[in-house]
Amino acid sequence: MEVRQVDAKQGWQWIVTGFGLFRRIPLVWIVLCFTLLLIAATLALIPMAGQFIFTLLSPVFLAGLMIGCKTLEQGGDLEISHLLAGFRSNPAPLITIGGIYLVGQVLILGIFMLVGGDVLMDLLIEGKRVDENELKDVSGHMLSASLVGLALSIPLLMAAWFAPLLVIFKGLPPVEAMRQSFFACLKNIIAFQIYAVILVVLTILATIPYGLGLFVLIPTVFASIYTSYKDIFEEGAETA
Repeated sequence: MEVRQVDAKQGWQWIVTGFGLFRRIPLVWIVLCFTLLLIAATLALIPMAGQFIFTLLSPVFLAGLMIGCKTLEQGGDLEISHLLAGFRSNPAPLITIGGIYLVGQVLILGIFMLVGGDVLMDLLIEGKRVDENELKDVSGHMLSASLVGLALSIPLLMAAWFAPLLVIFKGLPPVEAMRQSFFACLKNIIAFQIYAVILVVLTILATIPYGLGLFVLIPTVFASIYTSYKDIFEEGAETA
């Protein structure tokens, strides 16, 4: 399977093309994303286990949205039922991706706490009060731990970014899909850096009018995942 290296400007084009998919049927997109957020919020009510469950199932939900993107692009209708489409097409590999990602998150959290030290652990877990001298020490450890956590989280995110799409569209097994996803992101790191910077700016702008812009931005981001996948993995695809 060929992994294309695209121009840096494609980082912006993925967002533009993703917005084009959103603009075709905005109301359904908004309902889909609101439903997904509602599912996440409902699971969050379950102490500890709820977040773990949602992380496990996230690739399945994402796969459903990506199937919806492909259907919409090909002239079909995007439907609310697409949110569950991943459950109807061999969800086990997708849940496996979620499990690997969850284990990665737990390991990164453990390293974060280890680098942060005992005082930081007491502060975050037990809410322990610290004096001024301890606060300076905690701040230094917090910065170091955050940098280590970020450095480890980015490769994990790269491995998970395209993995659900490679499972449902290319039939790859979970580990191979994550490997291909990581190297695809690495090969197009400049485009992804531009993509990330633009998303940060758009997120700030979207939150200014009472967060109303997020109703447009969140569906656009989901659609842009599909457009970036197609640009990098589909032979002859162009999103310019």
